[in-house]
Amino acid sequence: MSEVLNANPTIRSASDLPSRRREPTKKSKSKRPFGVLSSAIPESAYTPDPFNPSSSSENESSEDEDEVEPIDEQEIYDLIAPIQDPEHPLTLGSLSVVNLPDISLTPTLPPSSLAPASNLPPITTVTVLVTPTITHCSLATVIGLGVRVRLEQALPPRFRVDVRIKEGTHSTAEQVNRQLGDKERVAAALENGTLMGVLRKMLEGC
Repeated sequence: MSEVLNANPTIRSASDLPSRRREPTKKSKSKRPFGVLSSAIPESAYTPDPFNPSSSSENESSEDEDEVEPIDEQEIYDLIAPIQDPEHPLTLGSLSVVNLPDISLTPTLPPSSLAPASNLPPITTVTVLVTPTITHCSLATVIGLGVRVRLEQALPPRFRVDVRIKEGTHSTAEQVNRQLGDKERVAAALENGTLMGVLRKMLEGC
């Protein structure tokens, strides 16, 4: 990895990267502390004051505030774009290794098939197509593993992760895709201490 494979990669400026301007989230009105003290103080100590007229309205609005926004392609991109390239001190987003149009979410198992009366969200497959900076990049598998590890750590269990090399962008894409799609080979690779060190460095900025 000491020899630079692509000395002059194309770099996108931060202003060119896709992003979503989010409104500031409302702060929770709960007075219950978090952290080391949360287990030391009983839940009953933080029940709303029944004589406080604002407590009932706070409870009614809590459900709306606690609603989780659905995860979309932009949010997936936001999770993986900051990953650092293993060769350059640049992110996968700035190098166009990961791109918003190459991310898709596909419901693979509707909740009705699991429990008809359930309100559980569907099982969804997240597909990310990775574009190496050069067609003979020897680090394509490492980059794919970094994307996969990042998503599997960040997403809820109902998401299945499928990371592949984009067709026509790498000379051994088929072989790399077989490695990335083989759960046993991925698990074995993640037991390699040297590789895990590389992945941790890649994910430091996430």
